[in-house]
Amino acid sequence: MQYSLSTQIIALAGLCQALQLVQKVARSAETSNEALTTMLSSVAVLSADEPLQIYGNQAENLTTGLKLIVDQLGDKPQKDVELTRYVVGVLALERRLNKTPARLKALGDKLQHLQRQLQHFAITDDNMLANLADIYSECISSLGSRIQIYGQPDLLKQTAVQHKVRALLLAAIRSAVLWRQAGGSRLNFIFKRRKLVAQAQQMLSQLPSPGL
Repeated sequence: MQYSLSTQIIALAGLCQALQLVQKVARSAETSNEALTTMLSSVAVLSADEPLQIYGNQAENLTTGLKLIVDQLGDKPQKDVELTRYVVGVLALERRLNKTPARLKALGDKLQHLQRQLQHFAITDDNMLANLADIYSECISSLGSRIQIYGQPDLLKQTAVQHKVRALLLAAIRSAVLWRQAGGSRLNFIFKRRKLVAQAQQMLSQLPSPGL
């Protein structure tokens, strides 16, 4: 995978976008099916010649995530502290995963099986969401330091909502893997913050205008 700032931005946008969907699901149980499909489908892309292929090969699919980078890392005074906490938690889990070869192999095997299932089912089908949730529970959350999700308690008790949240957390982990592969690290948020914001703004400026 490309070891570059542009690839880091694509990965970070995917990470932020998946986690914002977690927030929405935890509070309203409603999400755009298109947004959900983009993020969940990224889990099944195990290798790609170009990073954007992981997200449907269209930069427009990451518009929300790019805007989140500008808001969270830019000069805007109000930050989404909860989203930041989720990002930190996912990056920490991915680091643990990367240091556990046996767990990585098990995850890879399960995702290959998932690819075969996608020949028969849509990624947003209930049974696929349940499978994604199981993969997250077995291969990721059991590593420790589980991420505490905040939202409507009654919603979070529902099995279907739990499945969707875990599936999206798995998508966030997929983006975190790409972030690390592209050379991303915690120090980037300190020493390359302005470069990350500038790159995100540049990508946003190159997107087609809505309705055109």
